[in-house]
Amino acid sequence: MSFNSDRIVQQIHHDFKYLVDYVTGEASQSRTACEVELTLFRQLLALGAQLLRLFFVQRATVRPSEPIAPDGTRLKYQEKRQTTYFSVFGKVRFRRHYFHAPGQKGICPLDAELSLPSRCYSDLLRDWAEYCTTNESYDESLRVLKHILGLSISKQALETAVQEDAVDVEAFYEQKAAPSPETEGSILVIQADGKGVPMVRDQPVDQPARLVLQPQLW
Repeated sequence: MSFNSDRIVQQIHHDFKYLVDYVTGEASQSRTACEVELTLFRQLLALGAQLLRLFFVQRATVRPSEPIAPDGTRLKYQEKRQTTYFSVFGKVRFRRHYFHAPGQKGICPLDAELSLPSRCYSDLLRDWAEYCTTNESYDESLRVLKHILGLSISKQALETAVQEDAVDVEAFYEQKAAPSPETEGSILVIQADGKGVPMVRDQPVDQPARLVLQPQLW
């Protein structure tokens, strides 16, 4: 385990011990359930960010072999470059190995190994954010993410993500073969009014009509 990984692990142990003390310490006797629940949720999100960063740092410890470009050029190791991964836990930053050669596009092999998105937003965060937009507006979806996860995402980023993923919709439906007439069942059509209010009475009303007195002018 690298030096950076050791420091992250120590911080994780410290933060977890704080949570245990928070729910078992003497001060917990005066806290309400809602207060504790909200605090634990926020702290667990921060703990998740630390664990996710530990995963990335650990994977980036070993330098991969020199990759080869499509034209056969071998890319040379340059340095470790930082990237930002915007997850459901928040932004996680880490450094990974970068390779480059003159006339070639530089790459970080770890990005492909981990299937990192081309932009910083994680696939899970995009999935949750776009799920909100199926029933709510962009503005309301962003407010929900802010209220629950404490994340601030730009409206333009959400709109761009929806547009990018919407490209696959037509291809998804095209790959589904149409049912053959032999396997299709008969069509059943049911029609109902649904109002529940009779428009025409079958029997006359037994109650006498109310007498309305008209004022007279003298």
